[in-house]
Amino acid sequence: MLEQVMAQLKIKEFTRQEFFPSIQFTAKWLFLASLIGLLAGSASAGFLVSLHWVTEYREDNMWIIALLPLGGLLIGWTYHQYGQDVVKGNNQLLEEFYNPQKTIPLRMAPLVLLGTLVTHLFGGSAGREGTAVQMGGAIADQFTKWFKLTKEDRRIIITIGVAAGFSSVFGTPLAGAVFALEWLVIGRVRYESILPAFIAAFVAHYACAEFWQVHHTEYEIPFVPKVDLINLLLIIPAGICFGLAGRLFAKATHFWSKVFKKYISYPPLRPVVGGVMVALIVFAMGTTKYIGLGVPTIVDAFSEDLPWYDFLAKIGMTSLTLGAGFKGGEVTPLFYTGATLGNALAYLIPLPIALLAGMGFVSVFSGATNTPLACTLMGIELFGAESGIFIGIACVTAYVFSGHSGIYNSQLTGSSKGKKLGKESQET
Repeated sequence: MLEQVMAQLKIKEFTRQEFFPSIQFTAKWLFLASLIGLLAGSASAGFLVSLHWVTEYREDNMWIIALLPLGGLLIGWTYHQYGQDVVKGNNQLLEEFYNPQKTIPLRMAPLVLLGTLVTHLFGGSAGREGTAVQMGGAIADQFTKWFKLTKEDRRIIITIGVAAGFSSVFGTPLAGAVFALEWLVIGRVRYESILPAFIAAFVAHYACAEFWQVHHTEYEIPFVPKVDLINLLLIIPAGICFGLAGRLFAKATHFWSKVFKKYISYPPLRPVVGGVMVALIVFAMGTTKYIGLGVPTIVDAFSEDLPWYDFLAKIGMTSLTLGAGFKGGEVTPLFYTGATLGNALAYLIPLPIALLAGMGFVSVFSGATNTPLACTLMGIELFGAESGIFIGIACVTAYVFSGHSGIYNSQLTGSSKGKKLGKESQET
């Protein structure tokens, strides 16, 4: 009898302290995450359609690249006049997560959208992830003041916005959700936001790809070799190369940013000078292969022999473009860098060229952003589960060998990568 009474008390205690609060938590975030996912996914759909249009126009009218310095002036002046409180971009989302101060101004969304479209229209080398993530974060954070949310809830809101933006712009909801949980602190995953992040990521993906019918580039790895000891060992040198490439990409971007800030004190002039440099390089080379997103080259990397130096050229053009102050993102250029590097490694590593390109596609991204779990899931979503073991080991190896830096200056280190640091950052 006593045992039955104790059991009933435990059931009541569980119901009161855990079950009902979980129901309340789920209902609350199901509503908010779904709404934010719908808005962010729709914003990404509009962005992707606009980006496709400006890319097509540029490729049909190469003369417009000569106006890249003018486009740089427009971006620099606009941010100098109206966007100084949102100019940090993705790093600002990180800083607000670590130390919540004030709601991210909604104008971050239209400013980064305009800046990215101008960058691509006139021939800069940039990506699209930064734009989608910033739009998602800015849209999501407005709910903080509308619903008077707490600081802890605000951290979840920012995570939701990142998940929704990333998921919808690449069509990878699993990777988008995990990226939002993983990028916040190196070596840590923030599980308190896991349910809202997954809901927002899937709703945003549905809104973009299904409701608005904006589809994404498809990639294919037609043949995956058997998993044996020799093939597993071959992944390690490839992963090391991908990690070093991710580190080079991050260091090059930070280098150019420091150079422009050091020698050009007036911010609007930095993208003007950078635009002159990029335009001259493009016309001197006689090709637009290394500007814009570079998706055609990424696709070719899975099936054709490409020049071995393509990955270095893309790193150079993108780091110069972004370091000068143009807008966009780093991720698609990282895909380009990884896919073309994998293509080049096929001469040295006896694995299928498409598999190496796919491994590089996500592994360089893993090393540069310190998000190996998200990148592994992205590889599985894009290329299929058959290649999952190869992709997973490559992403983790790249993560280890890229060091403790990355493309996000504000990213904190919560756990070292297998070696003791002098002082690890404290997780909030």
